[in-house]
Amino acid sequence: MIRNNQFREDLFYRLNVFPVEIPPLRERREDIPLLVHYFVLRHSRKMQKRVMSVPKQAMDALVSADWPGNVRELENFIERCVIYTQGDKLNVPLGELRRSVASAVSTFEQAERRAIIDALRAASGRMAGAGGAAERLGLKRTTLQNKMRKLNINRADHSA
Repeated sequence: MIRNNQFREDLFYRLNVFPVEIPPLRERREDIPLLVHYFVLRHSRKMQKRVMSVPKQAMDALVSADWPGNVRELENFIERCVIYTQGDKLNVPLGELRRSVASAVSTFEQAERRAIIDALRAASGRMAGAGGAAERLGLKRTTLQNKMRKLNINRADHSA
């Protein structure tokens, strides 16, 4: 974003002094019910609805989903649920939940794969060091190698 003049470099370095790392939502499942209730309240007020509860089966499905898009994806899904809801119990279309999360994983992995391949091409196949793909992506070399292994990226994918 800095290279594209979409984020100020000086602000990045000021914010980067103290990195705050928050684990993904799938590693904080105990937070999901609290977030669900908060988003239901927020969006039902905005839409002038009185959604008062979330069925146990629906909450269990929400808690067990992986949420690759993290909190933003959860909020968007809950907002759609509030739109669907006609009574006072949240209507959670479980089939849509499964499809939504599955397609988000696929789309995220495709985007991640594409970003890694593009960085490797831009770095002429170099992973580490100044100007290497790991530096371009803001990753450690070992993290990049693990991601490449997971996404099955090999030299043929990024060679010219």
